Amino acid sequence: MEQKQFVIHLVEDEKNLSHVLKAYLEKEGWNIRVFDDGDSANEAIKEEPHLWILDIMLPGMDGYQLLKAIKEHGDTPVIFISARDQDLDRILGLEMGSDDYLAKPFLPQELVIRAKKLLQRIYGSQMSHETKKIELNGYVIDPLSRTVFDGDEKVELTTKEMDLIILLTTNLGQALSRESIIEHVWGANYFGSERAVDDVVRRVRKKMSRIHLETLYGYGYRVLSS
Repeated sequence: MEQKQFVIHLVEDEKNLSHVLKAYLEKEGWNIRVFDDGDSANEAIKEEPHLWILDIMLPGMDGYQLLKAIKEHGDTPVIFISARDQDLDRILGLEMGSDDYLAKPFLPQELVIRAKKLLQRIYGSQMSHETKKIELNGYVIDPLSRTVFDGDEKVELTTKEMDLIILLTTNLGQALSRESIIEHVWGANYFGSERAVDDVVRRVRKKMSRIHLETLYGYGYRVLSS
């Protein structure tokens, strides 16, 4: 799988464990954000990471409630981890939409392998992205660091918004269908509505108003150079 700076949210209240897991996951070049309670993680759902890794037993909102909230927002993959009744948690987690399950204790390397396989399955068909910076209408888009700047000011984008603008600007002038955008931003296994594309486009237009993001009615979108 092409090296890509996936954004992963790890929710684990055992600080020693979360520190170790974060270190192992970061070795893969992934961007890891750690939460130690369910409430703070719930507030970050709108950031739309590529993957959630959730413990079930959490202060505040528990893992089941958090999983439900994540799946209500979108179709981001989730790995559940738990030290409780393994069979019960596995069944409940899968029924609620989790994509994989790990019982504690486990080796950090096993979590890395599970995460790699899940990311490959969901996002493995994504287009390769150029690593050079793109300057367009006053914006500087850096696919490698996954940042967008408007002059000296950083443009705050969610993961899906960033994936979309990188996809469209690295294919500047090329018309991309909604189906193609879904495959490369959400993954080939996404079965949600195409309206998700329109929603992310709307948000990108609002945050990056000088980008000429053209609608191709009945087909999809493209970004023009001027």
